[in-house]
Amino acid sequence: MKFSNNMDKSTPPEPSADFFIGNIPVFGDCVLAPMTGFSDPPYRFLCRTFGSSLSYTVFINAMDVLDKWERTLPDMLFLPQERPFLIQLFDNDEDRILAAALKIQQLKPDAIDLNMGCSTRRVSGRGAGAGLLKDPAKIARIVHRLHTSLDIPITAKIRIGWDQDSRNYLDVTRAFEENGGAMIAVHARTREQAYSGQADWETIADIKRNLSIPVIGNGDVRSVEDIQGLKTETGCDGVMIGRAAVGNPWIFQRRRREDISREELSTVLSNHLAAMLTFYGNPKGLELFRKHLVRYLEPENISLHDRRTLLTQSSVSEFILNLAGLGYNLSLEDPEGTAGLSGLPF
Repeated sequence: MKFSNNMDKSTPPEPSADFFIGNIPVFGDCVLAPMTGFSDPPYRFLCRTFGSSLSYTVFINAMDVLDKWERTLPDMLFLPQERPFLIQLFDNDEDRILAAALKIQQLKPDAIDLNMGCSTRRVSGRGAGAGLLKDPAKIARIVHRLHTSLDIPITAKIRIGWDQDSRNYLDVTRAFEENGGAMIAVHARTREQAYSGQADWETIADIKRNLSIPVIGNGDVRSVEDIQGLKTETGCDGVMIGRAAVGNPWIFQRRRREDISREELSTVLSNHLAAMLTFYGNPKGLELFRKHLVRYLEPENISLHDRRTLLTQSSVSEFILNLAGLGYNLSLEDPEGTAGLSGLPF
């Protein structure tokens, strides 16, 4: 960023966008991946404060949008500070996808993201998620209908194919772009691989060479060094971080987990727990926070007994006391209620 040489003009220029989703600027090149069970509103917002440049919901079933709106709505809530905000949708039925997208558009997200990456059998086995990859022509029809019917951009998250013998990622991504797709995130594994084996970063580079829309790379980003490594090797516009970001929001600041002090960790634990209690209430907020705590404490030297005590504690006050006994001092205004710390608007 360049500043004026005129010392009387103290206001710096606006930073340049890293890339655009349609005409929506995105500032920053690291993105928290949508992960069921982890990328909920409290953790999304926490990661945004650390530098994640986009917010995705977990994947939303189009059938639930149409038939169970009130139950689905909490997963689609977002804060103004989370923009650009994307609601991720999945289904195998073209008409349902469009109907659900039109309904979701009323919530005024910045984009709707089509999930073509979920590898679980219950989703991909019925032709949704990664199951759509088998039919690029169907993808083209869906994206065309969404693009011509909605007022907001369409993005997508894909895998590179169904299995090793059908790595049709260029057919899929070209069909997506040619029918109005605005940005694509690529998990560089097949559906068959799930999360095993090695991500093939060269496929991301191949997609980037063949598309003009932004490409977000995903897969095997485990460290700060991997962020730049993926960008350098593929030329991608941004890097999506999944499992390596759980319990480690500092990765979005390009800081190593081993460099984080106990005091700073305690502050983040306080903020995250308070947000969970405020959003979910007590005891659900504490129950859901435990799986995050496991990942926060992985690098710490804590005995198996102490971990088990923390993960079975049902009282927030006792939970905080147990952490204090291990040297982690949390501060919550109302540890047994649902009033979180100030500055966390949930």
